[in-house]
Amino acid sequence: MTLRLLYLLFCQALRWLALLARSSASKDAELLILRHEVVVLRRQVSRPRVDWADRAVLAGLARLLSRPTRCGLFVRPDTLLRWHRDLVRRRWSYPHQRGRPAVAAELRPLVLRLARENPTWGYRRIHGELCRLGHKGRIGASTVWTILHRAGVDPAPTRSGVSWRQFLQAQAKGVLAVDFFTVDTVFLQRLYVLFVIEVASRRVHVLGVTPHPAGEWVTQQARNLLMDLEDRVGGFRFLLRDRDHQVHRRVRRGLHGRGHPGAAHAGAGATGQRLRGALGRHGSA
Repeated sequence: MTLRLLYLLFCQALRWLALLARSSASKDAELLILRHEVVVLRRQVSRPRVDWADRAVLAGLARLLSRPTRCGLFVRPDTLLRWHRDLVRRRWSYPHQRGRPAVAAELRPLVLRLARENPTWGYRRIHGELCRLGHKGRIGASTVWTILHRAGVDPAPTRSGVSWRQFLQAQAKGVLAVDFFTVDTVFLQRLYVLFVIEVASRRVHVLGVTPHPAGEWVTQQARNLLMDLEDRVGGFRFLLRDRDHQVHRRVRRGLHGRGHPGAAHAGAGATGQRLRGALGRHGSA
């Protein structure tokens, strides 16, 4: 395929040199003939088949035309964007594992035993006790919930504590959420965008964009956030983050000594997911 692309580029260069020696009237006549041939071919072929080398040549030559002229081509701007999405999907394709690994047979009776002997424990408390017993990484909190639910045991007994929703409603003005989202460029380079959301006002702070989100870079962006917030930084008490402990540690280092908010292991939550979804729909790579 690479040799075919080089061959096509070489042929186009020779044709361009040959056009320099021809008169303007001859070029205009040939252009009219070629346009009519394209119209005739479109009556017979509804959708032409092109490979990636043809796409590269057509995309490159289309940039030399004016916008009104591009409308007459079968390679429209929407087509070029679709080709780019296909390239991104092939470039960042990851192997998918089928299903989850099976849970060890001895863990199911242990989960039910802990629930039976401690009726006030929920599935997360049971999962935490299993991790302390040396089963960390062998079973997840959602798996514990499934085991209890199938056995007819309430996975989350009613407690008098404050729920997560109630906590957010009461403390929204003092909560910040930090997370990353990715953007793929035309040249298939993946960029990482670090952003912070004020949960109460839904105000988004885009801290920076980089292809390599190193720890020192994250720390510096957190310090820049303090400068942007100025006097308002004292009003924030909690920082929501995801499971990336390294990023969280770097953010806290940038906020250290400035009245930084405490951490809550909950990710950017639904607010961050809606932001990533909106940017994904409008796709600005």
